[in-house]
Amino acid sequence: MQIFRSPNFNFIRWRWHALALSILVIAAGAAMIGSRGGLPLGIDFSGGTIVVVKFDQAVGEDQVRRAVSGLAGEVGVQQFGAPEDREWLIRLPQTQVAEQGASLEEGAQRITEALQKAGLPSFEVINREIVGPVIGADLQQRGIYATLASLAAITVYIAVRFRFTFAVGAIAATFHDIFVTLAFLIFFGYELSLNVVAAILTITGYSVNDTIVVFDRVRENLRSMRRETLDQVVNTSVNQTLARTVITAGTTFLAVLALYLFGGEVLRGFAFTMLVGIVSGTYSTVFIASAIAILLSQRRRAATAAAEVASRPDARAGRKARGAKAS
Repeated sequence: MQIFRSPNFNFIRWRWHALALSILVIAAGAAMIGSRGGLPLGIDFSGGTIVVVKFDQAVGEDQVRRAVSGLAGEVGVQQFGAPEDREWLIRLPQTQVAEQGASLEEGAQRITEALQKAGLPSFEVINREIVGPVIGADLQQRGIYATLASLAAITVYIAVRFRFTFAVGAIAATFHDIFVTLAFLIFFGYELSLNVVAAILTITGYSVNDTIVVFDRVRENLRSMRRETLDQVVNTSVNQTLARTVITAGTTFLAVLALYLFGGEVLRGFAFTMLVGIVSGTYSTVFIASAIAILLSQRRRAATAAAEVASRPDARAGRKARGAKAS
């Protein structure tokens, strides 16, 4: 199947517009995160108790909130699944106390008792998750280490296989994808959980894989297009790999979309993160990674050329002669 017949789009022309758009999205996300006091952490990282209850009759969010309003801490209430399922997720933050079985079970028991005392329709507890603060902090630390370790390994690999400026471009595009994904998570009210971290690590590998395909074609074309500028070589390489990029991203996007629509509430955060990451990864491969690699390569060439001119004997002699005349 041939999607494009000899594509010749000028992607490099729009690199500054793409960079401006990315900066705008990331800045908006950072502003929202700052206004809310940081990223909203899921129970995996912050610790606490989550109880999912299913009512026999329909109840409103206000009714459930009033029922649990007397509990200590900032209690979160949100609908779980489709409205017709009549399921509600109630989250109780964990206090910084010793992790003991009795104290961990106490939160879930208090939620159940509060719902019963409020006179709401009968219900059943269909799921319960309890994570202590020590375990949550340990999982948060491991998630950060896993992300940083993957980025470091990717940087070393690309720097060895290609050139250092390409490695910087690939890592910048990867950070771009992570920041854009985090921005959309905060825009749409998703919490940072282990599932989301797993999706972010998957996005990291997916984005770098796309970038490597383009850079590999750039390396080949640099040998056969010696008379062309780096801008033209990179733009040609992006066009040559465009069909592959679109097909790969499109098929992956459709698979993850099915997971988002039919995978249930548990996988929704993972699937949403993947959807945003696939779009952002394709976008950054075409615009961000290439633009940064070109910019750094041009600066490096300019610095090398300036150093060569300064080191020529005739240049030094000319400077001495001008100095003698001036004196």
